[in-house]
Amino acid sequence: MTAVPVAERLTAEEFLALPVPERGRPWNLIAGEVVVSEPTALHGEVVGNLLFALESWARAEPGRGRAAVPRDVRLDDLNVFAPDILWYAEGRVPPRDAPPPYPMPDLTVEVRSPTTWRYDIGPKKAGYERHGLPELWLVDTAAEEVLVFRRSTAEAPVFDEALELERTQRLSSPRLPAFTLALAALFSG
Repeated sequence: MTAVPVAERLTAEEFLALPVPERGRPWNLIAGEVVVSEPTALHGEVVGNLLFALESWARAEPGRGRAAVPRDVRLDDLNVFAPDILWYAEGRVPPRDAPPPYPMPDLTVEVRSPTTWRYDIGPKKAGYERHGLPELWLVDTAAEEVLVFRRSTAEAPVFDEALELERTQRLSSPRLPAFTLALAALFSG
């Protein structure tokens, strides 16, 4: 399925008021346009592998926060993103019964879908950066690499650290003490 922007622009309030399909809402509001995509099997496997690794790490010790699957995160009046994976630090985890939209996470993961990658590396990355996201992982399933963008300090106005990790390397983050994942395992079927 291709990403389909709608002809009419919506506000974040209008977007969040749309009915949610039973299988969830694989939609993003980007600059007032609804972008719909249907993830591939590879996308789902990579999201599952990474979510399992993050949740296993988080549950291994108290105080490691919580990872979650797509939830609506309102950035402003024209942008509501649904990252593939969100991680909230301890003390920032939204209640399970909290209605959308959710606060900006501490770490966001976007996994490449053929139809939405241009949004992930373009307006979504820029939106996350503009609205203070501390760290972003863009998982490129075609190149089997992870692009990491982070702020070196909470006060950094932009992503001032960038890494390009290949399949032979390991993924880690200063926000996730003792978390490490071999990218070969991430991309294995």
